[in-house]
Amino acid sequence: MRPPGRAADRAADIAAPALRGRPGAAYDVLVLGEVLVEIHADTAPHAAADGTTARISYSGDALNAAAAAAAAGARTALLTVVGDDELSVPLLERAAGLGIDVSHVRRSPRPNGAYLLGADTDGDRAFVYWRTASAGSTLSPRHVESWRELLTTSTALVTSGITGALSPGARDAVLAAAETVHAAGGHLTYDPNFRPRLTGRKEARELLARVAPLTGLLKSSCPADALALVDTDDPLLAAARYRALGARAVAVTAGPGRLLLDDGVRTTYRPVPANPDPVDATGAGDCFTGTTTARLALGDPLARAVAYGTAAASLSVSGRGGTGRVPAFSETAALAGL
Repeated sequence: MRPPGRAADRAADIAAPALRGRPGAAYDVLVLGEVLVEIHADTAPHAAADGTTARISYSGDALNAAAAAAAAGARTALLTVVGDDELSVPLLERAAGLGIDVSHVRRSPRPNGAYLLGADTDGDRAFVYWRTASAGSTLSPRHVESWRELLTTSTALVTSGITGALSPGARDAVLAAAETVHAAGGHLTYDPNFRPRLTGRKEARELLARVAPLTGLLKSSCPADALALVDTDDPLLAAARYRALGARAVAVTAGPGRLLLDDGVRTTYRPVPANPDPVDATGAGDCFTGTTTARLALGDPLARAVAYGTAAASLSVSGRGGTGRVPAFSETAALAGL
């Protein structure tokens, strides 16, 4: 299967019409999920000895995706719960500095979740998490109900399997938000983001089966997500199985340099621009998801939005941590050649 050319791109754009933003929409993109304190060590976690240097930043798949959406030009709001510890102030300041509206963030008398990671360029990462009973894990349908007006009047929602795995309440929140957006005619982007330390395959598959029919775009990694959730390491078969679950369109990241897009009419491998100076792949998938959803919400057709998403994800690998490199849209468009 050869990469599509301009003619095939135009055909794909016709086959998968652009998402149209709602007149007077509250936001172009809402992102529901968890924000984490990121401790980035100068060595792999297993080699972190006494005196190892590290730096603090802020990440989590929801923050990463929201930052990318905002950078891509979307009016973006973060729907999350943060703690009451001292780090919440710089955490929210960082999110606001990335162009994200944090006015709808809720508070909990719990600590913020955190994680330690080491330098990485190839996506094979080791994380150490502290998130049990975290503020993010208190996300619940009660919070979703408080955001109902936003969910029914915004153009798109991004959420993930990580969010659904934080706690039973968070799982119910993901389902409630997805159902609310879908019923209101909005777009849902869902990334299963399977994490075996957070959830089992059975639980992740059950959540996927509930959410997939509500999605306008399902983004998955292969082989990691695909093997665990749809029993294959073949991107083509994975996309077909996600579509069979009800997803309208599927994007499967299949290693460096290629992404498989199934728009419901045709399946094509899309080129991923190379990054000549990779530093850390943390958050690249979230950057793709946030950028692609933003461009869909702003009216770009699927093939074009995906091209922007792959370019932004490639650029993001030049920074350390989940939000260490959030490319401006001008950079993304230049790399995408659009």
